[in-house]
Formats: sequence, C-alpha cells, structure tokens
Amino acid sequence: MDISVYRPGELTAADRVAWSAFQSKAHLNGTPELANPFLSPEFALAVGRCRRGVRIAVVREGGEPAAFFPFQRGASGVGRAIGLGVSDCQGVVHRPGFSWDVRDLLRACGLVVWEFDHLAAGQTPFETAATGSFPSPVMDVDQGYEAYLSQLRAQSPKFTKSTLAKERKLGRDHGEVRYVHDERDPKALRTLMAWKSAQYRRTGRSDRFAHEWITRLVWQLFHSRSESFTGILSVLYVDDKPIAAHFGLRSERVLACWFPAYDPAFSKYSPGLVLHLRMAEAAAADGIAYLDLGRGQKEYKDSLKTREIFVSEGLVTRRHPVALGHRARRAPVRALRNAVLARPELFEPADKLLKRMGEIRSRSRVTTKPKKM
Repeated sequence: MDISVYRPGELTAADRVAWSAFQSKAHLNGTPELANPFLSPEFALAVGRCRRGVRIAVVREGGEPAAFFPFQRGASGVGRAIGLGVSDCQGVVHRPGFSWDVRDLLRACGLVVWEFDHLAAGQTPFETAATGSFPSPVMDVDQGYEAYLSQLRAQSPKFTKSTLAKERKLGRDHGEVRYVHDERDPKALRTLMAWKSAQYRRTGRSDRFAHEWITRLVWQLFHSRSESFTGILSVLYVDDKPIAAHFGLRSERVLACWFPAYDPAFSKYSPGLVLHLRMAEAAAADGIAYLDLGRGQKEYKDSLKTREIFVSEGLVTRRHPVALGHRARRAPVRALRNAVLARPELFEPADKLLKRMGEIRSRSRVTTKPKKM
C-alpha cells in the first residue's frame, strides 16, 4: 500500500471522481453503508473550509486509489473523525474487498489516536477498538412511498392514522398545506436555524448554531449541488407560512436527516412528523433507498422507522503516551453519558432537569433588562 496525505484543496479531480464512484457503487458491492453523504468528498471538503487540521489520506494500490480516509489532526497527533460532533457517519471509503492495517494507517497520517462516535458498519479493522454500538433508525423507501406507508400502518396503525389526520386538520384550520422538498430560499434556512437554536436552548442542550463553524458549514452545504451530493432543505408551509423545516444531506441513495425543527405554535398538529412523511414520499420519488434518522433515542424516530442500522464509537490508538492520556480522559466521560442514555431511570430525570434549566435561562433572557448608562 502507498498512503499519501493531502490537505482538502490538494485532492485531485481524479481522486474525487474515484471517491464518489466507490460511494455510487456501494450498494452493488455489498457495502451500502459507504453511500452515506457524511462519507462523501463534498462533506470532507466543506469541513476543511471551516475547520483546521482537516486531512485526507489516499491509499493507492498499483497506482490506483483503493481507499479514502478523511480525518482531523490536532496537537501531538490526536486525531478525530472529520466533523466530530456533527457528522453522523464516519470511516474509510474503499473499493470492494479492501482492508487495512490500523497502525500503518495511523502512522502514515501522523496520528497516535483516532476518535470516532458514528463509525459506519463494516469497518472491521476499526471495530475492534469500538467501545459501544448504537442503533440509527432508518425509513426504507426503496420500494416506493406506498410500500413504506403500508409497513408503517402495519407496525404503528394508531400513529399513522393520527399523523395523517393531523395533516388534514392542519389544512382545514389554517389553509393550504404545501411541501417543498428542495427549497432554495435562504430565508427558509435562517428560519430553520432560529427554530433549532430556540429548541436547543428550550431543552437545555448546547446550541450548535452558536458555534460559528457549524453555521458556516451548513451554509456551505446548502449551496453544494452535484449529481452525487446535495444539501437538501425541505419545508412545510401552511398558507405560504413556514411551520416546519429540515436540512439534511443526500447522496445518490441515502438522505441523511440532520437538523429538523418546527414552529412551536403549531405543535398540536405534529408538523415535524407530517414533514418527515412528506420527505419520505419525495425521497422515494427521487430514487432514494432510505432516510437515515441518525443515532439517538427519540420517540418520533421509533414511530417512523422501518429498521435500524448500527454505528459505533471508540478510540483506535498506537502505542504512545499521548494516546494513553487521551483514552484516560475521554473514556470515562463517554461511559457516563452512555450509561445515562441507556437507562430510562437515569435519562428521564436528566432530560427533565435539562429542560427545566432551559426554561429558566429563557425566562432570564426575557426578564433581564439592560442597565441604563
């Protein structure tokens, strides 16, 4: 193997074509997980424009690309999955049958550790370092929307009937319900970001859009459009007023769900659920095989899913004091978080506490007045 490491801007057009071709043929080669848009060259290049330390390792055999490994390199050789914290799928994109030696790859990349939290299934050399595996719910639409809806009715008849009825009531109460699958109006994206930021604060979560690099990344991806990759903004309107929206990424076969939000004033109509059903219908018509709802326990995901795929988290290391120190710092934090998420008796009180803190912060922002000078 010949391994070369490039800055994002140094990757040749031929290498990008080869990378995209691996993804395009993934479902035919028995590695459908590699078709995820978070594994695309477009995502890696966009992160590279927003974050320092982004590198891409290209593995060649016989002079031809065999694999691509995007990563972020920090001080002292500490590496992490590209876009860690916002990326929902990570790993090596490769040709059929390719395998790699983990330590050789890390050494060539100048890494002593590589941290991941959404490792794609089938990354066997990395999986030995995984500390946990977690479900990522999926909505299968490869047989068409009606087939998906039939399966949904069979597994969740009450939920399906209720959601469709709410959409009809929404139209009766407020006017025409209109869905735009690929909205290009920047104002709609700003509205979505504002809703999502408010939701993060309301529920006591960290506001991702308070991080300038994430906002920049989303705007860049919103303007990314090619045959193999597109940033998709989907919006549900009522009487031409946006009430729910979602921004995600699509490859040829996969729509990765990312940032959904809605106007709380319309919450009784479950506009987020209505939006996801419309997304499934449009995605099926567009040749998408499935919508990946992403890792994380949410009631709406359980209601919409047809199956689950799995992603892993962990640390892969070489023998080095820095790697030992990084593992000692990171492992307990991840173990504690996962223990809380996995146990309802711990998660529910923690979730309520976060929401309560969010409510208190929201009220304090409203009632606090600037002092007169």
